[in-house]
Amino acid sequence: MITRTLLATVFASSLAAGAAIPPGEAGAKAALNNSPRHGEWVDIAVPGKKTPVRTYVVYPERADKAPVVVVIQEIFGLTDWIRSVTDQLAADGFIALAPDLLSGKGPSGGGTDAFASRDDVVKAVQGLKSSEVFADLDAVRAYGIKLPAANGKSATVGFCWGGGMSFAYAGHQPQLNAAVVFYGVSPNAATIEKIKAPVLGLYGKDDARVTSTVEPAAKEMKRLGKTFVDHIYEGAGHGFLRQQDGRGGANLKAAQQAWPAAVAFIREHTK
Repeated sequence: MITRTLLATVFASSLAAGAAIPPGEAGAKAALNNSPRHGEWVDIAVPGKKTPVRTYVVYPERADKAPVVVVIQEIFGLTDWIRSVTDQLAADGFIALAPDLLSGKGPSGGGTDAFASRDDVVKAVQGLKSSEVFADLDAVRAYGIKLPAANGKSATVGFCWGGGMSFAYAGHQPQLNAAVVFYGVSPNAATIEKIKAPVLGLYGKDDARVTSTVEPAAKEMKRLGKTFVDHIYEGAGHGFLRQQDGRGGANLKAAQQAWPAAVAFIREHTK
């Protein structure tokens, strides 16, 4: 089991090995253009919905079957940065799938790219209902674990709005093997009661809106005998993995610790 002590060990060994992390937002496009991995767009049917969920899939380069990781977007939609995170997960050995949860919600039935501005995307994401998000995630997860190259195990990793969804989705999907939360708000007690998967939470210290929800969730998870490992990084702010150039180096330091911890956690629980 991944514990706080193991998180520190993972960080130290990753630094020694020069472990890669996803790029910051400014480097996302270049990282995608230079990736040697196979990425493709697929349209995944969602039961009860007319519009399929458009999904970016990246495959790892490995000889054996791989776990599946569903990447849940920030409030900014399915951006190049989220796609670069998906690519890095494939580099780390996972089949990674990033659904555009705004598929069919944009102008002329488009997705994230169809909106005129980031503000419009944010407004649209804020209007999504958990039930429809979970339906999309269920469909994407089901598609992923049935791929010939998949080992049948699955996890989610989400960021910001998607971090909160990753935590909440663990309460919805009992077959999920692990959930990783990057600076997302914790769910309520009723949702926590339904969680079966182990959860890892990674937060910036200077993000009180989010971190104020961590301790109550940790207490409730512990009371119920569920696995929740959380780490709060000193000096880091919200969105530290994307904004690695922020907060005088604290965001980069947090990213360098949090990413290998997330990868190790998922690997441990999707063997």
